Amino acid sequence: MAVSLRASSSLRTRLLSSTSVYSPWRLLLSSSIHSDAPHQTQTLAFDEIQLSPEKPPTATAFILHGLLGSGRNWRSFSRTLASELQSRSPSDGWKMVLVDLRNHGRSAGIKGFDPPHNMSTAAKDLADLVKARGWPWPDVVVGHSMGGKVALDFAESCSHGVYGDSAVLPKQLWVLDSVPGQVETDNSDGEVEKVLQMLASLPSSLPSRKWVVDHMLSLGFSKSLSEWIGSNLKKDDNDHVTWAFDLQAAIDMFNSYRERSYWTLLEHPPKDLEIAIVQAERSDRWDPDDVQRLKALAKRESRPDAGKVSLHVLPNSGHWVHVDNPKGLLEIMAPNFLSADKN
Repeated sequence: MAVSLRASSSLRTRLLSSTSVYSPWRLLLSSSIHSDAPHQTQTLAFDEIQLSPEKPPTATAFILHGLLGSGRNWRSFSRTLASELQSRSPSDGWKMVLVDLRNHGRSAGIKGFDPPHNMSTAAKDLADLVKARGWPWPDVVVGHSMGGKVALDFAESCSHGVYGDSAVLPKQLWVLDSVPGQVETDNSDGEVEKVLQMLASLPSSLPSRKWVVDHMLSLGFSKSLSEWIGSNLKKDDNDHVTWAFDLQAAIDMFNSYRERSYWTLLEHPPKDLEIAIVQAERSDRWDPDDVQRLKALAKRESRPDAGKVSLHVLPNSGHWVHVDNPKGLLEIMAPNFLSADKN
């Protein structure tokens, strides 16, 4: 088997229970709005979306995908969000930077992302990207699932001076269906691990995308999930296909996602930082105690020396919020997104 036995062994010995259910998703149809061609640097691969490329952007948002995903998963939603923000405030010119996190998407093909593969190193990659490109630091960071914890780690590290004196704390985080504490897995059906174990059982070079989809369907996975996994394939040198992510490194990141807790950051948010948590109504990963804890934090009286936490519930949605109910997610995010007078 071309996939290392280390990956398969790691699944048996370290993945104890699932953090999430990979609910069905498909790419949303894109509209004819400007998006720069993909860029690659010695740091992360990324796409840019800017509605008026001839005008300098007035604010920047980083969009972070979840485990085994890529920035393109959020391309359509990000375009729609940018358009809605501009219609609400024509003077605002948002640049959306859709990042491929380390070991994922096109970043999986870039050398230099050394272990450990965890939330902190993934967050530092964002800081390295800002510095390498000479960009302003992002005003907003949006993260889904694992990307939500990368966003939290990024803000926490900024506030602690980890990235140096030049780093600027984001003004707002959007943490989309990502439990901020250690992830309890008792109530999950283990589909994430089933997917990872299936991937670890396959050779790295595969006949075709259709073969992978048909194989997953034969194992009982849903059509939508199978097609999504198949979308993470790329052509290899033998006219076959291979994965666009680094499986072993993704497993390491999965474990870090499960184990890391950011409750301290939510309980003591830095001044001028808003952390907006979106809980998907049908998501299976939320413990009632965690939800009550977030509600209590959101109801706290605001203080001039501290940031704030808000909690939003997205109805009619499972974990894949931007696919299950993109309209509802837009209705939550757009009116509450960082406004021009805070930039």
